[in-house]
Amino acid sequence: MVQYYPANIDRSFAALSDATRRGVLEQLGRADASITELAAKFQMTLTGMKKHVSVLEQAGLVTTEKIGRVRTCKLGPRQLAEEAAWLENYRQLWDARFDELDQIVEELKHKETADGCKTRE
Repeated sequence: MVQYYPANIDRSFAALSDATRRGVLEQLGRADASITELAAKFQMTLTGMKKHVSVLEQAGLVTTEKIGRVRTCKLGPRQLAEEAAWLENYRQLWDARFDELDQIVEELKHKETADGCKTRE
């Protein structure tokens, strides 16, 4: 069965797919920062950092505020609840599959042990 998820989940995962953007979120989790400060921290140009911040902002993960000539970034209002629920569904699915696989492996071990005892007699 095909399920369709809101576009904001796609934007969130696209934003989170980049290591720099994940690093920016981690940094902003500690303290608000200007784009200039973030660019320096990640050793990139202001233009490059603006692009990363823009992707995060479109996903609702970051908000920016311009005060004078400085654009300050902070964590956005999105808390990734939908994304966490989506991941949890797959975690449960994989846990169930691995539990079934463990059961099959145990059955094969018992059968192998039983077959080994019969051939030695």
